[in-house]
Amino acid sequence: MSSSSLVSEARDRDGRSDWQRIVLVFWLTSLVEGIGVSQVFSFLAPYLSLVGVPDADRAPFVGLFSALIFVVGMPLVPLWGVWADKYSRKAVVIRSCLVEAVVFACVALSREPWQLAVSLLLIGFQLGNTGIMLGAIRDVVPRARIGTMIALFGASGPVGFAVGPALGGFLVDGLGWPLSSIFWVSAVLSIATAAIVWFGSQEVRPAFVPHGRVLPLAYGALRSVLGDPTVRRIFAIYGVAFVASQMSRPYQALIVESIVGKGAGLASSIGFVAGSAALVGAAIAPLGGIVGDRIGFRPVLIVALFIGGFALLAVPLVGAIPPLAVAVLVFTAANGLVGAMIFSLLATEVPAERRSQTLNLVYLPLYAAGIVGPLVGGAVSAVAGPTGPFWTGAAVFLVGAVVVALRVRTRAVPPDGPQEPVAPATLA
Repeated sequence: MSSSSLVSEARDRDGRSDWQRIVLVFWLTSLVEGIGVSQVFSFLAPYLSLVGVPDADRAPFVGLFSALIFVVGMPLVPLWGVWADKYSRKAVVIRSCLVEAVVFACVALSREPWQLAVSLLLIGFQLGNTGIMLGAIRDVVPRARIGTMIALFGASGPVGFAVGPALGGFLVDGLGWPLSSIFWVSAVLSIATAAIVWFGSQEVRPAFVPHGRVLPLAYGALRSVLGDPTVRRIFAIYGVAFVASQMSRPYQALIVESIVGKGAGLASSIGFVAGSAALVGAAIAPLGGIVGDRIGFRPVLIVALFIGGFALLAVPLVGAIPPLAVAVLVFTAANGLVGAMIFSLLATEVPAERRSQTLNLVYLPLYAAGIVGPLVGGAVSAVAGPTGPFWTGAAVFLVGAVVVALRVRTRAVPPDGPQEPVAPATLA
C-alpha cells in the first residue's frame, strides 16, 4: 500500500482534528434552515388565508404550494454537488444560507397567492446543501463515530422543526406580532448562519475531486449514483418514507384548526403540536444512531417504518390537542430515525470514490417526494378532506416497512468484527 493510501486510511479512521467544530457549524446551519422551512409548512394554511385564498380552497392549495418548494430545486441538486466538490463545499453552503434569507423575506412580503407561489418556488435555489454538509462530516469524523455523528447532525433538522413553530406561536400569540414577522426573523437568522459558516469553519475537500466540465460531471454523477443497485434501493426506501411525510405534514395545521378553531390560540397550538413532536424526534435520532452502530442500521430502519405508519394512522382519529401532539410526536420521531439510518447506510456502505457524489445527492428522493407527496395529498384531500392524506400516508409507510422487512437477508460478520460500523444485514 502506498504512503498516500496509508495517510488516507489513517485520516478515515481517526478523523480530522477540527471535526467537532465542523459538525457544530453545520449542525447550526441545518438548525436554522429547519426553523424557517418548518414555519413555511406549519403556517402555510393560515398564511393562505392572509393572502386571500378562500377557506374552501385551502386544502388543495396547501398541497399544490407545498410541492412548489421542490420543483426548481430538484434538477439543480446534481449541479450544486459538483460545484461543491470541484470548487468549494463551504461556498455552496453559504450560498444556501443567503438564498434562504431572500426566500423568507419574499414570503413575508407576499400579499397575493401568486406572490407566495413565486416565493416558494425560490426555495428551490437554496436546496442542495444538506448532502454537501453530510459529505463533509463523513470526511472529517472518525470512522467509529460516523453513525452517532450523522444521527446527531440529522437531529438538527428536527430541532429546527421544533423551534420554528414554537417561535412562530410565541411571536404571533405571545407578542401579538403579525404572521409575516415569523419569516422576517428567519431571514435574519439565515444571514447570521452564513456568517457562522464563513468565519467558523475551514474548507473540507472530498477525497476525490472531480475534473472536467460541470454539466457532464453533474449528470455523470447522477448516472453513477443511480446506477448502483444498493444506492437505488436505499434511495427508494427514503423516497417512500418522505412521500408519506410530505403527503401529510402540510395538513397538520388544518387538523389543529379543526380542533381549536381560528383566531387566538391557533398559532400557539400549531407550534405546540409541531414543535413538541420535532423536539422529541431530535432527541431520539442520535439514540437510534448509537443503537444502529451496535446492532446494524437496517433493523432500526424497519422498526422505525412500522412505528411511523401506525402513528400516522392515529392522527385523524384524535379529537384533542394533547393526543394529537403525541401521535405527531411518535411519527416525527420515527421519521427522523428513518432519515438517520438512511444517511448512515450511505455513509458506510458506498465506496469512497463515490461517497461524496452519493451524499451530495442524498436528498434527491426527498425532493422527488416533496413534489409527489403534496400533490397526491392535495388530490386526496379534495376528495376525503384534510384527514385523507394521513390515511394514505400511513398506508405508504406501512407498505414500505413490509417490503423492506421482506427483502432483508442476514449477512455474516467476519470473526474479527466489522472494520467500520456496517449493518449485519443487507437488502436482497
